[in-house]
Amino acid sequence: MRDTDVLVVGAGPAGLMLAGELRLGGARVTVLERLTAATDESRASVLHARTMELLDERGLLDRLGPPPNVGPGHFGGLRLDLAEAGDSPYAGLWKAPQTLVEKVLGEWAAGLGATVLRGHTVTGLDDGPDGVRVGARGPDGAARVFRAGYAVGCDGMRSTVRDLAGFAFPGEDAGRELIRVDLTGVDIEDRRFERHPHGVANARRGPDGVTRLMLHAHGSDPGARVRPPDFAEVCALWARITGEDISGGRALWIDAFDDACRQVTRYREGRVLLAGDAAHVQLPVGGQALNLALQEAVALGGRLAAVATGRTRESLAEAYDVHDVHDVHDVHDALDPYDVLDAYDAECRPAAARVLGNIRAQALLLFGPSGLDPLRQLVGELLELPAARRHLAAMISGLDRPRQTGTGTGIGTGAAADPARTTDHTKRRRRSITMGKLSGKAALVTGSSRGIGRATAIRLAREGALVAVHCSKHREAADETVATIEKEGGRAFAVQAELGVAGDVHALFLGLEQGLKERTGSTTLDILVNNAGVMGGVAPEDLTPAAFDRLIAVNAKAPYFIVQRALSLIPDGGRIINISSGLTRVANPQEIAYAMTKGAVDQLTLHFAKHLGPRRITVNSVGPGITDNGSAIFDNPEAVEQMSSYSVFGRVGEASDVGDVVAFLAGPDGRWITGSYLDASGGTLLG
Repeated sequence: MRDTDVLVVGAGPAGLMLAGELRLGGARVTVLERLTAATDESRASVLHARTMELLDERGLLDRLGPPPNVGPGHFGGLRLDLAEAGDSPYAGLWKAPQTLVEKVLGEWAAGLGATVLRGHTVTGLDDGPDGVRVGARGPDGAARVFRAGYAVGCDGMRSTVRDLAGFAFPGEDAGRELIRVDLTGVDIEDRRFERHPHGVANARRGPDGVTRLMLHAHGSDPGARVRPPDFAEVCALWARITGEDISGGRALWIDAFDDACRQVTRYREGRVLLAGDAAHVQLPVGGQALNLALQEAVALGGRLAAVATGRTRESLAEAYDVHDVHDVHDVHDALDPYDVLDAYDAECRPAAARVLGNIRAQALLLFGPSGLDPLRQLVGELLELPAARRHLAAMISGLDRPRQTGTGTGIGTGAAADPARTTDHTKRRRRSITMGKLSGKAALVTGSSRGIGRATAIRLAREGALVAVHCSKHREAADETVATIEKEGGRAFAVQAELGVAGDVHALFLGLEQGLKERTGSTTLDILVNNAGVMGGVAPEDLTPAAFDRLIAVNAKAPYFIVQRALSLIPDGGRIINISSGLTRVANPQEIAYAMTKGAVDQLTLHFAKHLGPRRITVNSVGPGITDNGSAIFDNPEAVEQMSSYSVFGRVGEASDVGDVVAFLAGPDGRWITGSYLDASGGTLLG
């Protein structure tokens, strides 16, 4: 008989977050905590974008305040605005003391049915083939044994579970000591990790009026510290480093910590797993440790709930994207429960190693000797580059890692699941923030299920944009374009709306805005590419009024009203690119009406460019020549040879040739070009 499905050791943020996730997945969970009451010490105080998204998906942000934005962060003491992290509605740095986070998560987990037992100290652990037995001493001193299917150590950097289960924990011992102080009653100028001859000093006054100090005295020995310093010692160290007297203040809390750096070699040993600081210890720079712990709890919770409750093969296959198993009944052989849990290790252990790596780099910049000043200067110069800022901000914010929304994937459908939170918005998807020029931007490419539109959508996604792939009829082709983008690590979604019919623009933007809102939290559209169009292909004498009206409706009317509707979504500095045609410059009697509509597109470009100039929105046309769009004629070698002769390069254009031109205009390098027609015909118009 088991007392519970999962036994979690540690009621800090990671343990409580995990407990709630396990309950959402239908697993019974008991949390053992050594402390008899929640701590009043807030070692961490900020949340990052990825964590904010996860909390939002669980309806927890309102319970946190919601947290206020506290402004820019830093990288190794150098100013870094985390608002540049990427396309998250929560890009930035958010104030949330650890005490408040624990309170909210504790109430949430308890409300879902998790059992939290305080005053219980773990004394032994036995991991067997059918479950785990955990010995603990209760608040009355009595011994008790808890039986569970699995145990998870969320008990911090001095983890008892880690030691009892025998996890290897290699790394580097501490070389520096740092001190944190929460102080009131004295005014101290805000400073960002000032380097002084005798040490480093940091001070930031919070919205609640409490100033948090962090100081490091050069030459301090972390091994000599047996208890936190008293306030008198803090005052002496602060005065030695900064020359300031803070003895008139009152210390609410003092903590000493160090820069030890260690990580377990694997996150699972048998039926015992680790999360948070039990799996790794690091210098707590910029709040990354707390955020990483919460993200690991979410990544583990859904997986462990599915395994611990004996979820069906079908549910496991759906939840964990086992697409390479053709017959779902083969999933049992292809997806052992330990494979599911080891997927947690494969996802989170490298991510944590990356975090530890950037923390070590920051420690060198912060506390390294004066000989590293040239390096600090060089990093400062690199941070003047937008791409470098985006890269580092995404790394710190957790937006450069696969996005794991845990129980929102469809595995959280047990008795305790919250159906209100299991929405399309919370389904599992992966995020890849690139160093591309369009990171953090959203784009709509009409007619992007094939041809030039498809190549353009893929190209914009490779530069980091979230792309809305539009189709009029062939949804399967649009979905295939989305799949191609996602396979490359990009992000996209399909929108279907037939153009040239009544209500076309309304239907298009209804789907567009819904898709953007689900993925970014807003409806901001940075880039619009009007690509969708139809051709005539008949002799002038044979064109019917109905066919003429359709050409006008799709090729000229729809782009106009798409631009009109998009202007409320496009921010200042946005981009509009209209796909025109080389046939506005050379004659082809088979396409008179088509060329007329593309001439209208060029006029739309010219006049909207003038109209939108004050908003720094560029509007340009791109005129392709003969371009292989997948039509059957391009399978005819003789026809291709003849068409190739029109280009000075001796070949027909590829769709990607045009997509690259569009990407140039969509990016920052195209900022000084507007109202222009860019010939993308491969020299066809040169005569």
